[in-house]
Amino acid sequence: MKIESVNVTLFQYLSRRVSDSAGHSHPGPESMAKMAMLTITADDGTQGFSFAPPEVVRPFVVNTFLRKVMVGQEAFNRERIWQALAHWQRGSAHQLTERALSFVEQALWDLIGRKLNMPVYKLLGGFRDKVPAYGSTMCGDDLAGGLSTPDEYAAFAEKLVARGYKAIKLHTWMPPVSFAPDPKMDVKACAAVREAVGPDIDLMIDGYHWYSRTEALWIGKALEKLNFAWFEEPMEEESMDSYRWLAENLSIPVIGPESLGGKHHSRADWVKAGACDILRAGANGVGGISPTLKVASLAESFGMDCEVHGNGAASLAVIGAIRNCRWYERGLLHPFLDYDEPAPYLNTLVDPMDDEGFVHLPQRPGLGEDINFAYIEANTLSHD
Repeated sequence: MKIESVNVTLFQYLSRRVSDSAGHSHPGPESMAKMAMLTITADDGTQGFSFAPPEVVRPFVVNTFLRKVMVGQEAFNRERIWQALAHWQRGSAHQLTERALSFVEQALWDLIGRKLNMPVYKLLGGFRDKVPAYGSTMCGDDLAGGLSTPDEYAAFAEKLVARGYKAIKLHTWMPPVSFAPDPKMDVKACAAVREAVGPDIDLMIDGYHWYSRTEALWIGKALEKLNFAWFEEPMEEESMDSYRWLAENLSIPVIGPESLGGKHHSRADWVKAGACDILRAGANGVGGISPTLKVASLAESFGMDCEVHGNGAASLAVIGAIRNCRWYERGLLHPFLDYDEPAPYLNTLVDPMDDEGFVHLPQRPGLGEDINFAYIEANTLSHD
C-alpha cells in the first residue's frame, strides 16, 4: 500500500470560540472559523485524515516537505517516513514545525488503522478501553459570570463535579487581562476551587505565566497546603535548570515540559536533570503519536507517569495504549460553552464522557473521528 497523494482541504465552520490578542481561547459570538483537513490517500483508495489550524499545514509545507518525502512510500513504513520528515526539520524547523509533523503523522496512523479496520489505540498497545478525564478550564477572563473572579472559578468547579469530573485543572488569568499575571490571584482561585469541591477531587494548575523562580516557589508552597496534584508550566521551559531548582524545593509534583520543543530528546534531558516529577508530552505538539509514545516509555523506564497534554483523537490513542498516564485532558471548558456539542464538521464527539467521569476509547477504525464530510465539502474554501 503506497502513498499516492497528500492534500489539504481548507474549510470554514461555525464556532463560538474566539482568540484574544495573546492567542488565548474564550467564548464569543458565533462566527466562521477556519480549519484544515489533511488527507493522505494510498494507491488502493484507503485514506487517512487529521485536522490542524491552517497555518500549520500551509501549501509551502505540503509541497516542499510532505509530498516530497511521502508520495510513493510504503504507508506501513511509518517510522521511516517520520524519521525522514524529522530530518528535514534541520534548518527548516520554523517552516516544518513539530505541530505540522504531528498532524501528518496522525493522518498516517489514521490511514493504517482504517486499512486494517482497527482503532489506532489497539494498534499501539491497547492497554485500556476507558480513562478518567479531568476538566481543563479556559484561562481567566473579564466576562461577568464566566471566569473573571475566584468565586466564578469555584462555582464552575462545582458544576464540573456535578457533571462527573473527578479532577479539574485551572488555567488562570493571562494577559491581556489587565491585572494578569498575578500570583496572589492565582492562589485565590485555587483556594476557592478547593473549598468548593472538597478534599476528594484532584486539582491541578497550569501556570503558563513565565513567573520568576521566587514567584513560582511562592505559588507552589501555597498549592502544597491546598493539596494540589501537580504544578504545570509556571516558568519559561527553556530554562530547564529553573525547573530542576523548583522540583527540588517543592513537595508537590512538578510536571513538564509542556510546550518545549525537542520531542523525546528534550524530555530525556529533563528526566536526567531531575527537572520534573511527571513527564509531559502531547501528540499534537511534540512531533506526533510516535514520539509521544517514546516519551511515555522513557518515563516508564524511570518509574514516572507521563501525562498526555491536550485533548482529541491522537491524545486518546496514546492514552489508550499506555499504563503510566492517569488522566485524559478534556477541554478547554467554560461556563458559556457546551463542550459536549461536537464541532459542525464532526458528527459525534471523539471523547464523550459518562456520568462517572470516564471517557471511553473510540472503537471506529483509525483515530476514531466521526467526520462530517458533507459539511466540509459544503463549506470548503480551497483544495490544495
